[in-house]
Amino acid sequence: MELSRRDALAALSAAGVGSLAGCAAPTAGGEGTGDRSDGRGIGGDDEGRVGDRELATLVAVAEAVYPSEVEGVAEFVETYTGGRVDGDDAYARGVAEAAATLDEYTETFHDRSFRELSVDTRLETLDVMSVDVEEPDPDGTDAQRVRHYLVNELLYALYTSPTGASLAGLENPPGHPGGTESYREGPDA
Repeated sequence: MELSRRDALAALSAAGVGSLAGCAAPTAGGEGTGDRSDGRGIGGDDEGRVGDRELATLVAVAEAVYPSEVEGVAEFVETYTGGRVDGDDAYARGVAEAAATLDEYTETFHDRSFRELSVDTRLETLDVMSVDVEEPDPDGTDAQRVRHYLVNELLYALYTSPTGASLAGLENPPGHPGGTESYREGPDA
């Protein structure tokens, strides 16, 4: 299934990120409305920005945790992340710190950054870090922050988008119109 920019905008809308009607969502790489004339990344100061390195880590996490049949992950993550962190310096800082923490953890065991690992090794690394069993907490341990800012946020984005929701068998996700027939028919109809 192909994720689209429209899916990312629907996920942003479900996340309550302002009104997106008639506007282009920023991308975390610095394109769109998130581009800053001072050369900093989206989200504030140089240390708390979501730039190319952090974005590559987010895409690598998404490639590991999203179902294998999902395509268009990079564009989807760029658009969603750009809209999610734009104007929210604290959140952008949390994402940047969690991505740096994940890279540091990975470099300790594999001598490479998270994004340079194979998808299977990425999943194994997340498992060894216990990201799958920790409760998400933006102020918690390293694993809790990675789960909160990276894994859960990306999974939320996927499954609140129309394409991701249909992948999970949710015919009518929040914010996606379906009409009266959507609740009269089962998901297999």
